[in-house]
Amino acid sequence: MRVVKDAAERRKEILDVAERLFCTNGFDNTSTNDILAEIGIARGTLYYHFRSKEDILDAMIDRILDEIIRKAKIIAYDESKAVLERLTQIVLAANVDTQTGDMILEQVHKPQNALMHAKMQERLLGGLIPYFVKIIKDGMAQNIMHTDYPEATIHMLLLYSNTVFDEHADQLSEEEKKKLVLAFIDNAELLLQMEKGSLLEAMIPMFYRD
Repeated sequence: MRVVKDAAERRKEILDVAERLFCTNGFDNTSTNDILAEIGIARGTLYYHFRSKEDILDAMIDRILDEIIRKAKIIAYDESKAVLERLTQIVLAANVDTQTGDMILEQVHKPQNALMHAKMQERLLGGLIPYFVKIIKDGMAQNIMHTDYPEATIHMLLLYSNTVFDEHADQLSEEEKKKLVLAFIDNAELLLQMEKGSLLEAMIPMFYRD
């Protein structure tokens, strides 16, 4: 007997199954036929929700970004925590350091997916910047940070960190990475007019985690 599910539930099921198959077998080694067979639905049902396998991946990215941005908002407005603690937590929350995240990054870093990568980066930055600005303004109110351009400053820092640490970190030696991390922290302190060394304790965990 065919199970009838509402559109939202069916869409979520397709994404869940596709995510598991992509992570287990690889994106390139998983076909839409594999997804259909796993769920037991007709091709027309799949195409009602997604036009292609790439469309499924795009929706999967949106789902991950939605969750990251949701967590960022909670962290930014949790004023029971210190400014620098929130800064650390929001950056760590923005990392997609999971099997699914690794699979997605592997795909978007391929030359043929440059547009998808750019869209992902633009959406992530656009979603996160308001919450970073909230933290910076709290830091300014406490005289920890000083800048006339909080939004532009955080945009520059995030864009630079995404470009350098997202795409090139694996190609660096430990010594090169250490110098790059220290240079980034030093420049962040300069841009935010903070006391030298004040961001070290907060930012080091962002780059060196177990």
